[in-house]
Amino acid sequence: MTPKNTICLWFDKDAQAAASFYAEIFPDSKVTAVHKAPGDFPGGKAGQILTVEFTVLGIPCIGINGGDAFKQSEAFSFQIATDNQEETDRYWNAIVGNGGEESACGWCKDRWGLSWQITPRTLTEAMAAGGAQAKRAFEAMMQMKKIDVAAIEAARRG
Repeated sequence: MTPKNTICLWFDKDAQAAASFYAEIFPDSKVTAVHKAPGDFPGGKAGQILTVEFTVLGIPCIGINGGDAFKQSEAFSFQIATDNQEETDRYWNAIVGNGGEESACGWCKDRWGLSWQITPRTLTEAMAAGGAQAKRAFEAMMQMKKIDVAAIEAARRG
């Protein structure tokens, strides 16, 4: 069944490579279909891959090879909740270590320019708690690139 809402991501020409990469990294992720263009299109020719259907952690997505007219930006990101430092490190290192780049406060970009927030649940919980705990966790996070779970937990305790 086709979902009512699907995230559509614009790629220059590497939608299939990106979708396959995401499927390798994240559980409950897979490439479900690849569609070739029936005719020429801006940025491509008939017979080239036009769209790729895939899931990221169960979320339906479609990647379109639309050429270089539009670029990814931080205005859209996937926020991935992690349960511990090992999981945080695994996702962060996979994205950054394969042509991506670090940013601040748990954000990074993959080699296609798509933004990811690798966010340990302890940070989300601290922010939801509010008050002094949230302030301390927030101040600790502001000094980080990849989130350090132990440092956030220490900040929560004060």
